[in-house]
Amino acid sequence: MGWFLILHSLLLFSLFLFPSSLCNTHYANEIFQAAKQEKDWLVSIRRQIHENPELKFEEYNTSALIRSELDKLGVSYSYPFAQTGIVAEIGTGFPPVVALRADMDALPLKELVEWEHKSKVDGKMHGCGHDAHTTMLLGAAKLLSQRKHKLQGTVRLLFQPGEEGGGGASHMIKQGALGVAEAIFGMHVDFTSPTGTIRSKSGPLLAAVSSFEAKIIGRGGHAAEPHQNIDPIIAVSFSILALQQLVSRELDPLSSQSPLLEVGLQTM
Repeated sequence: MGWFLILHSLLLFSLFLFPSSLCNTHYANEIFQAAKQEKDWLVSIRRQIHENPELKFEEYNTSALIRSELDKLGVSYSYPFAQTGIVAEIGTGFPPVVALRADMDALPLKELVEWEHKSKVDGKMHGCGHDAHTTMLLGAAKLLSQRKHKLQGTVRLLFQPGEEGGGGASHMIKQGALGVAEAIFGMHVDFTSPTGTIRSKSGPLLAAVSSFEAKIIGRGGHAAEPHQNIDPIIAVSFSILALQQLVSRELDPLSSQSPLLEVGLQTM
């Protein structure tokens, strides 16, 4: 965790917002060193959020913590978006406008690992890294606010609720959170990447653009009379195989946007 969390945001969009003369190794190193100095603060914020997880659209305490830190930094913001979301703004107020986004909500899971800063809320935990994402964006806010006089444009910071199945991004966009942003950077921690590594990709990534729900109803009966029963397991099995064929047989494999179709089951 620590200082490295805030580097991703700053280094990626510095090319858009700072003078080209500053976007060099020297300036990147300055940002790097400044980030390292914020380690204790970042760790403290992340642990507070991790210990007090909140589910989608219930992130009131998390949102209050974020707003408190933004107030300390002197960063202006608008609230609420999608119930608990926040949009902060740093810079000239004029184009170019770049947005950074982090999600805030936790998962309905019980944290089983025993450690000093485990979840204090039974049945809720930050198991997807949103505590880190929120910390990263607050870190970016701090370094940006310290360098706002160098910005040649505007940065919008989007703290999004309801990422875990709530469509929070869609609600925020409909309420105008993006403004006139020309580009937006999302961020996500990745335990498969070595510590100290930044990976980036243009276009959508880790994005679920739509969802559907299908209900298959069967009829029980005696095992000796299978012809009198309606077995939903068989129907579900064929349905899953047919859905898989939508990707492997119906879509262009050379398309620049390779789709992914995931299926989950819930018994009733």
